[in-house]
Amino acid sequence: MTLASLRRDLRAVATPEHAEVSRRFFKTGKGEYGAGDKFLGIRIPRLREVVRRHADLPFPDVEKLLDSAWHEERLAGLLILVRRYRKEPDTVFELYRRKIARVNNWDLVDSSAPHIVGAYLETRDRAWLYALAKSSSLWERRIAMLATQHLIRRGDFADALAIAKLLLHDTHDLIHKAAGWMLREVANRDLAAAETFLREHAPRMPRTMLRYAIEKFPEPLRRRYLDAR
Repeated sequence: MTLASLRRDLRAVATPEHAEVSRRFFKTGKGEYGAGDKFLGIRIPRLREVVRRHADLPFPDVEKLLDSAWHEERLAGLLILVRRYRKEPDTVFELYRRKIARVNNWDLVDSSAPHIVGAYLETRDRAWLYALAKSSSLWERRIAMLATQHLIRRGDFADALAIAKLLLHDTHDLIHKAAGWMLREVANRDLAAAETFLREHAPRMPRTMLRYAIEKFPEPLRRRYLDAR
C-alpha cells in the first residue's frame, strides 16, 4: 500500500454531506477552536477500515499525512501510529512529539494521546506531561490530560490528579471536559482518591469540570458536590 492509494481510498468513502456536518461539529468557523480546518467528509468506521489496510505505510509517508491540511488524513496518520506503537514505540513517540502541533483538534488528541504519550511515559520520566499542561496551546494541554488515561487504567492516578489541579483555572471548556472526564475515570476505579481531590477542589472547579467528574456518582453525593460548588 502507498500514500497515494491511501488517499485514493479515503476519498472513495468521503461525502460532501458529511464534510459539511464535520465542519460544523468541529467548530471550523472564524474565531472557533477548529477555525480553517478542512474535511473530506468520512465517517470514522470507514476511515478505520482504510487505516487497517494501510497500517504498514512507511513512516515518512505517515509524516506527510500528519502535515496534511485535511483533518481525516491527519487522523489516519495518528491511527496508523497507534497501531504501530507496540512494535516501534520509540519511533512512534518521537514522530508524535515532533509533529505535536498537527494534533490539533480534540478527536485527534483523544484517539492518540493515551495510546502513544501515556503508554510511552508509563515507565519513563513524565516531566514533559507537566510542560504540556502549562502550554499556551489548547491541544497540548488536552494531550497532557488525556495521556493520563493510560496511567489511570493501570491504577496510577497521581499524574491525572496533579495535572487536573494544574488545569483548575483553565479558561477553555474543552479542558474542563477533559479534566472532568479523567477525574471520572479515577472515580470509577478509586472513589476515595477522587473524593479526596474533590473535597479540596470542588468549590472552585469550573462547573463543567465538576459535572463531568461526578457524573456517575450516586445522586445524593452528586448533589452534595454541586451544592458545595
